[in-house]
Amino acid sequence: MTMTVHLRSALPIHRPSKALLIGLVISSLAAVVVLGIFMAGGGPVGFGLSLLLAVAPLPVLLAAVLSLDRLEPEPRLHLAFAFAWGAGVAVVLAIGLTLAGEALFARAGYGSQVVDAVGTVFLAPVIEEALKGSALLLLLRRRREIDGLTDGIVYASLAGLGFAAVENVGYYLSAYLQGGMGATMQLFLIRGLIDPLGHPVYTSMIGLGVAYALTRRGPARLAMIPLGYLAAVVLHGLWNGGASMQSLPWLGGAYLVIMAALVLLVVVTVRERRQLVGRMGAYLPWYRSTGLVTEQDITMLSSLPGRRRARKWARGEGLGRAMSDYQQAATELTLLHLRAEREGVDPDRFAAERDALLDVMARARRW
Repeated sequence: MTMTVHLRSALPIHRPSKALLIGLVISSLAAVVVLGIFMAGGGPVGFGLSLLLAVAPLPVLLAAVLSLDRLEPEPRLHLAFAFAWGAGVAVVLAIGLTLAGEALFARAGYGSQVVDAVGTVFLAPVIEEALKGSALLLLLRRRREIDGLTDGIVYASLAGLGFAAVENVGYYLSAYLQGGMGATMQLFLIRGLIDPLGHPVYTSMIGLGVAYALTRRGPARLAMIPLGYLAAVVLHGLWNGGASMQSLPWLGGAYLVIMAALVLLVVVTVRERRQLVGRMGAYLPWYRSTGLVTEQDITMLSSLPGRRRARKWARGEGLGRAMSDYQQAATELTLLHLRAEREGVDPDRFAAERDALLDVMARARRW
């Protein structure tokens, strides 16, 4: 037998945002239009190769980003919107605004080399990071889904991956048309293998800023949004500067800085995950009287290794889904208490969500 009641279906129903659905459709269409233009300009062979190289790293990169979100997975619609926004609307507007900015510098009398340098090192980072990061701002209306810094990193990384995938098609196609297969593979080595997480790391700085502003108190928290944006622009500009000047020392230095930022993001997510799991030991004991949480359950839920061992045991007994639902419901219950402490929650709404989560835990325990 398999468990048929899942966590999302048992919770109070929150209808998908119409604005979010419309944004997802528009962004997806924009991405298709851009790819269609690339195909028309580069021919089927060049476009097919470029698309293949751009998509090849995506499964691994997506899996890496989503692995950060395993403890409390975000809604798939929100994740899809962030990726599509980066791949569609952000790419289209970035191309248009960057070209318009370069045209202004050209009209001012600057030579083509200066215009290209300004567009690559200054305009592209400023414009692209603003557009990718705007996916986070659009999700502010669904702020209850951003419970911590990790959520901001995940949404920002997906917007960056979407942007990078479509942008890379254009870069690989341009290299193929100018230098053939050799030039294309050389570029793939840099963009697809050495630095595939560039865009996600840049935009994650904005994700950190937005998530911090949403999950902390005090007026100073709002300053983290522009600071996160500034960090994203600086990281992006460093890499573009080294690439445009073909300076190996600069490019190497920029790469080290980006890797340091990546390590910071990993540390933040690991630390926050441990803190969340640890907080379960503070809230879950309140529910001992329900019979849904025992001392052994609290010990298991309050430790990442303990949770992994419990899932492994449950899979061996054919109860993997039940254990997953139980753990996730307990995690959501802890987050509900944290949100109530941080922001305050309507008592009736709190009770409804709490009871729905307890119901999931009860059904899971019966299996």
